[in-house]
Amino acid sequence: MKKNILIVVTSANQINSEKSTGLWLSEFAESYIEFSKHGFNITVASPLGGKTPIDKNSLSEELHQEILDTEKFLADTMKLDGAKASDYDAIFLPGGHGTMFDLPDNENLQSLLKEFYESGKIVGAVCHGPAGLVNAKLSNGKYLVEGKRITAFTDSEEKAAGLDQYMPFLLESKLRQSGSSFVTAPDWSDHYEVDGNLITGQNPQSTISVAKEIIAKLK
Repeated sequence: MKKNILIVVTSANQINSEKSTGLWLSEFAESYIEFSKHGFNITVASPLGGKTPIDKNSLSEELHQEILDTEKFLADTMKLDGAKASDYDAIFLPGGHGTMFDLPDNENLQSLLKEFYESGKIVGAVCHGPAGLVNAKLSNGKYLVEGKRITAFTDSEEKAAGLDQYMPFLLESKLRQSGSSFVTAPDWSDHYEVDGNLITGQNPQSTISVAKEIIAKLK
């Protein structure tokens, strides 16, 4: 039986009236490519469905063509309210600053995360993707991340990127407030944490490591 992975991407395309945002392409593309290599079935969903906005800052001439080619899988994403946890073996949240604006309070996502986690399925996220975890709670009312070793885009990296003042909250700080055991590594280093079936990565540089860890658990 082939394994099925649900990738949830942002639908948000603006930080404010002057600054655009969206999905960080490499975090989606590198994970998609890794999952595809192992023959997994992949479904891409977003809060609004349809075409996913891509952060223009994540596009550069240095990007490998294989990464750019994955844009076609973002042209018509499934609307998140149509996803059922029972259809998948893992859920993965790539980042991009857009996630900070539409994933934390998405009730469909919170429900899915609870179902995935409580049924022993894999919950993975990288960089700003863990924004989807900040308000996720389990059936007992506790935060999903409470007491868990996790990582995400750090407050230090947000300040280095110069966008801390524009964010609705700082991701590391918010995840600490939710009771997580948050682990940091130096800015822009490949760093991920595994706590049971919860797998998180710090930044874009950590995407492939997170994807490979998800693959290892699925196998």
